[in-house]
This record gives sequence, structure tokens and C-alpha cells, in this order.
Amino acid sequence: MAWKTLDDLDIKGKRVLVRVDINVPVEDGRVTDATRIERIVPTIRDILEKGGKPILLAHFGRPKGKRVPEMSLKVVVPALTSALGVPVRFADDCIGEEAEKAVAALQPGEVLLLENVRFHPGEEANDPEFVKALARLGDVFVNDAFSAAHRAHASTTGLARVLPAAAGRLMEAELRALEAALGNPTRPVTAVVGGAKVSTKLDLLNNLVTKVDELVIGGGMANTFLAAKGIDVGKSLAEHEMTRTALSILEKAGDAGCTIILPADIVVAWEFKAGAEHKVLPANACPPDAMILDAGPETVRLIEDVFARSKTLVWNGPLGAFEIEPFDTATVAAARAAARLTKEGKLISVAGGGDTVAALNKAGVTQDFTYVSTAGGAFLEWMEGKVLPGVAALEDAVPA
Repeated sequence: MAWKTLDDLDIKGKRVLVRVDINVPVEDGRVTDATRIERIVPTIRDILEKGGKPILLAHFGRPKGKRVPEMSLKVVVPALTSALGVPVRFADDCIGEEAEKAVAALQPGEVLLLENVRFHPGEEANDPEFVKALARLGDVFVNDAFSAAHRAHASTTGLARVLPAAAGRLMEAELRALEAALGNPTRPVTAVVGGAKVSTKLDLLNNLVTKVDELVIGGGMANTFLAAKGIDVGKSLAEHEMTRTALSILEKAGDAGCTIILPADIVVAWEFKAGAEHKVLPANACPPDAMILDAGPETVRLIEDVFARSKTLVWNGPLGAFEIEPFDTATVAAARAAARLTKEGKLISVAGGGDTVAALNKAGVTQDFTYVSTAGGAFLEWMEGKVLPGVAALEDAVPA
């Protein structure tokens, strides 16, 4: 990897512009989940310990280039102060006189948070003049927002091309985890891909079948593949118009030597609600008036066997309708099997995506996976084999 880390930059006494993702949920003026804030703490503390002055750049919501008071980052200052344990100052703008005064007043041991970069249209346009205005506030640039690395914005790519730049600790951990999972993995490699629709994960599936040894497909996506193979899936969620696409993915997997694992048995119900009457049936025995809502116990055993012979696991998406019981059974059981193997040192497990994180949290195993990404879109695009502008900019960064 060509990008630099904090260890490669001399930041003593320097103003360090740090792109972070603290786009956290807020209710009644209070942060309700500080996970993203907690994850940037190691980077900020490292900068402080090395004698640098951290100046945080971040977005909040989608104000579309306009100042929207309810999307001000000021609301996160208390949670940020609590997580960092140091004074956090706030500037009402991220460029111009207001920001420059705040930077000039920043004392050693303090942190400065600048106002929402997306209040300016130049951020999402990656406007060179806006980049220059941001760059005037710092001496070096640290990108710690992998979750925004798929955006070619001023604060994610522009700054890396005008200031000496490096990856923060969170970005570094994310990139190393993904490299271990797909870039240069220990084989055999297995991927789990679940969720509702094949159409939303075509690029992902087409990339993975050329990269992994076994691919487990679950959720509504599995129904589409079963239907493509001529199996009646009743009233299940399925994209019947994707039959030809599904068959081409199966063919591509065969050519690449990738084994695709589909449900061997299914859990069906006649109502989509918690505690609905349900049955476990062979995958080819779905009643015409029922819907498939989870994989069955035989499939779970099959998946556990796959995990047991794997060295690396990449996971994106649930195996069933995990939001409601008892249709979370397969997802929870498989997640716990992966977590157990990881704890035993037998498996490198990397997972990501909103539903995936929620499913692992439900199974109580998030902390037991090797790495769980909260990046969402960036994680998915990396798995799809796409170049992320924020990462590419670090690799082409200005020399220190």
C-alpha cells in the first residue's frame, strides 16, 4: 500500500486538518449513538501526543451546499468532548475569517471542530478555490473518514493533493482489514452476501465470484437464485426479471472455481410478522401461498461447515428477515459460528454494511469479529472492486 500513516508525518507544532466522519444520529439535540465519534479517538489522541493541533473537518446530513441550522455540527461538541477528554472548540464556519481566527486561537492540547463542510457547494464539487480555502487552515492533512472515501469531495480528495497527507488510525485499520480480506487474503476465502435484491449488488457479486472460493447467498437474493434455477418460491420476495442475470453469475462462478452456496432448506410463513406460524421445509418445497423468510437449520449447518474450512470471511448482508423473530435464527447462528472461529484464531472475519452491523449487534458478536466496518457505501464499493477516490488521493498525496 502506497499511502502514508500518522507515523510517517512530522506533526509536532503543526496544524493538522483531520477529515472525520461524525455524522451521528441525534434526537432532541443529543447524540444517541456515539460509535463513530468513539472510533476517531485514537487518531485525535495520537495527534495530540505527537504535539499536533487537530482541526476537524466533517459533514452532517445533506444540506446541499446551504447553511441549514439543524444540520450544524455544534450539536456533537458535548459528545466529542466527552469521548476525547480534552477541550473541544467550535468554529461557526469551515473557511474564511471565522475559521482562521478559531485556528489561530487554538492552544496545544485542544481540539477544534469546524462547521459542516457541506454548508458550502464547493465541498461536494471539489472546487479548487474551496480546497485552497480549507488548506490555508492547516499544514498537513489526515484522512480518517473511510466511510466518505467513495466521495471525490474537497475534504476527502482535494486536500490530499495540496497538503502532505496520511491515513488516520481508523482509515489505516479499515484499509488493512480490507486488504487482508480481499486484496491479499489467506485462503480459502468465503464471502456471505445477503439482503433483499440481487439488482443492488450486481457489481459486488460479479467481483466476489472471481475473488473468493465459496460464496454464501442469503436473504431475498437467495430466492431470486432459487427461482432462476426453476424452483418455486411462492409469494417470496424475488426478482424474477433477474433470472438471466442470476444464471450468468452462477456460470461465471463455475468458470472461476467459486462454489455458490444457496439454501438447502427454508423457513416459510404465511404472514410477515413477529412470531408468525412457520415451517421448515426443503428449499424446493415452498407452498405457493407462503413466503421464504429465513434459511433453515440444515443450511446453517452447511454454512458452519464452510466457515470451518475457511481462513478468511467477508460478510455483507443478513441471511433472512433478521429484524423480526424467529426469522433471525439463521443469521444469528451463522454469525456466532464465525465469531467463535475468530476467537479461536482459526478465521479472519471482516464484515460491513448497515444491516450487517445491526445483525451482528443482534447476535451479540460485533466485538468478536476481526473487523467490523461502519462505512456502508465505501465498504460496499471496495468489495465491488472499485477505486475509492479518497484512498487513491492518499496514494497520490503531496510528499511530506
